[in-house]
Amino acid sequence: MTKYHYVESGLDNVFISGIQPVVDDEGDDVVMIHAINLLHAEIARGIIGSDGKITGAELRFLRSEMGLTQADLGRLLSVDGQTIGRYERGDTPIDATVETLLRCLAGERLVEAFDKSIEELAALVNAPTGHPEINIEATEQGYKLVA
Repeated sequence: MTKYHYVESGLDNVFISGIQPVVDDEGDDVVMIHAINLLHAEIARGIIGSDGKITGAELRFLRSEMGLTQADLGRLLSVDGQTIGRYERGDTPIDATVETLLRCLAGERLVEAFDKSIEELAALVNAPTGHPEINIEATEQGYKLVA
């Protein structure tokens, strides 16, 4: 079974397995994504729990999922809203302390049963690993992040 490249998330590293395309009235293969809120929670879990720096696109995804403007997130992270915009565009690298707080905030708001400590999150920020794929498996109950 092939993986579906879920670019609709705004991220280029999200893949979903276990989804079968259906043929629409015009004969085209169409992928139906159900329970998007559950899928996006697993994507958030994948971003928050991954080694290495969060990208600007990942920051934008997390901010949007939390329902915050750049100014709102900036206030919560004690930076200017314009700084959040620069982070999202990739103009400025995300400060490690800001990123650790972002991971904590997003975990609390977006991930059910979030259980990572600040120390664990800080270690992820400073890990040398690049940006791995975020692999999600569609199940009958929803979605599951695959290691």
